[in-house]
This record gives sequence, C-alpha cells and structure tokens, in this order.
Amino acid sequence: MCSEVTTEYAKELRGLASKIMEVLSLELGLEGERLEKEVGGMEELLLQMKINYYPICPQPELALGVEAHTDVSSLTFLLHNMVPGLQLFYEGKWVTAKCVPGSILMHIGDTIEILSNGKYKSILHRGLVNKEKVRISWAVFCEPPKEKIILKPLPELVTEIEPARFPPRTFAQHIHHKLFRKSEEEKKDDPKI
Repeated sequence: MCSEVTTEYAKELRGLASKIMEVLSLELGLEGERLEKEVGGMEELLLQMKINYYPICPQPELALGVEAHTDVSSLTFLLHNMVPGLQLFYEGKWVTAKCVPGSILMHIGDTIEILSNGKYKSILHRGLVNKEKVRISWAVFCEPPKEKIILKPLPELVTEIEPARFPPRTFAQHIHHKLFRKSEEEKKDDPKI
C-alpha cells in the first residue's frame, strides 16, 4: 500500500513539475519543453524526499530548525502539518509562509536559477521551531541526474549585456561546490588548512 501511494504521488509530482517548467520556459521566451529537456526530462528527473521533524522548543528564539539555505534542486515541493515555520527571505526580511489547508508549497532551486542565468532566483529559506507544536514537513526535491547533465545558463539567455553568471558544471559538481565552497575559500586564505 505504501509503495503504491508513493508511486502515485511521484507520478503526480512529475506531472506538476512538467507543467510548472513549461510555464517557466514560456515566461523566459523559450519553447515550453525547454527547461524540462535541460534537466534531463521527467523520466530522468530524480525525486528525493526528505522528512523534517521539528520538536517542540520552549525557547524558539534560541534555536533554528534548519539554517538559511537555497536548494540545489530544480524545484522543491513541500507538504507540512499546518504548523507555521517555513520562512522565505523576501525584500530584505524573513517572511513566514502561510499554511493553507490542502496546499503544496513549491519553490525554485539553484538548477533553474543557473539555467535561467539568474532571471529566476533560488529561494533563500529556513525552518523555524515552534514553542507549542511539533512541526513536520515533507520536502521532495526534483533534481537532474548527477553526472549526465551540464548545468549552465541557456545560450538564449546570455548576451553581451547579460553574460553568463554561472560556470558550466555537472549537478554533482554544483553540489560539491556549494557544500565545500566555504572550506575551499578558507584553504585559499590559509594554506595550512
């Protein structure tokens, strides 16, 4: 039963991801299937689920559930148990996402930002704990194949006025760069590290 539900959920999310990527492509002035093709197509798109459990915290102002970050994915879909705590960094301040019954939250990740040459932004977000209630979220990250796809700004979105803002990398290289960027920069500054 569980695997049947999971399979159906994955199928529906792939369909939704396809429709969203079509709209995003068209808004960039591209053919509707362009972004989907650039992430390897829906058959190649990896769906990674992460379940976040945030226990009750008597002093939420002293704790953070998940630190501020952007997702490496193309798109991220998020279900939650209706306890507020997802915050998005918008116009210089943290804004708490509304909990709407029956909704799925979706946001753009680094992959779409790279392909769009920064026209779409990967959303900086964080997860907060709650003083009175346990918070649970189920995130599904839609990711391109790790080594098969080279992520780089689409040529149609690169001009002399707007040069490529991101170097070509595989998805695996992008993850590595993002995870280890700080330590690599520290090594450059201090050769002993």
